[in-house]
Amino acid sequence: MTSRYKTRFAELKAINCKAFMPFTVLGWPERTTSLNLIKQMIDSGVSALELGFAFSDPVADGPLIQQADYETLSQGFTVEQGLDLIKEIRDYDKDIPVGVLVYYNLVLAHGVERFFVDAAAAGIDGVLIADLPIDSAEEVAPYARANDIDLIYLVSPVTAGQRLDLITSKAAGFIYLLSRLGVTGTGQRSAANDRTLGALVQEIKNRTSVPVMAGFGISSPANAEAMYAAGVDGVITGSKVIEMAAKSGAAAHLEEFYREMLKVSSGDNTAKRK
Repeated sequence: MTSRYKTRFAELKAINCKAFMPFTVLGWPERTTSLNLIKQMIDSGVSALELGFAFSDPVADGPLIQQADYETLSQGFTVEQGLDLIKEIRDYDKDIPVGVLVYYNLVLAHGVERFFVDAAAAGIDGVLIADLPIDSAEEVAPYARANDIDLIYLVSPVTAGQRLDLITSKAAGFIYLLSRLGVTGTGQRSAANDRTLGALVQEIKNRTSVPVMAGFGISSPANAEAMYAAGVDGVITGSKVIEMAAKSGAAAHLEEFYREMLKVSSGDNTAKRK
């Protein structure tokens, strides 16, 4: 079965477009608003979705996403409710790739095999377990394969060559490239770092044809353009979405933000997009 990721990335490549993938926390700030927020992403024409399960100790995330996690958990929102929400999203759009970011404790508590069975039933295409290193991936990989779910792996600017070989040999869906060290957030980027990333992207592409998506610190069209110049196939934006969604007039501001990000992803040729 051809995955939704392969189909969508092939569609984008055919029209010389990059992918734009926004992120939000499932159930934040509450279920109805969360669903509407995700529907707005889809209606705006984003390439794919990355959705996070709230966790009490999200070590990879900066303060904005941490706060969203804590607010969601304080309402008693569960993994099961998150999966139900994704089912509604899948009913709303049958074709958009849906990936989830989760921490391993949540997978273990749900039951590893059951998590992947339920993820497939909900319509999830990819799972990124943020705190599960590639060395331990076989703890979950058989269940992912059995349910036609791509395991998404992280690569950082300090990933060594031998480890990069291992990650690229197992990669599917896309590779999540950390565009900087640290946690997620909307702080200033280093142009020198962006130039260095170009060499890393080339190293990845020399090893695999799996698309490379850059995340962490991608909060503006200018950031996205820098990443595209480094050779990535798309960008993931999370903290900026959370920041904007928390303010009054969020829908209008997010609509404009998505439009600008998609404009950059299409090389300013909006006629290429549906």
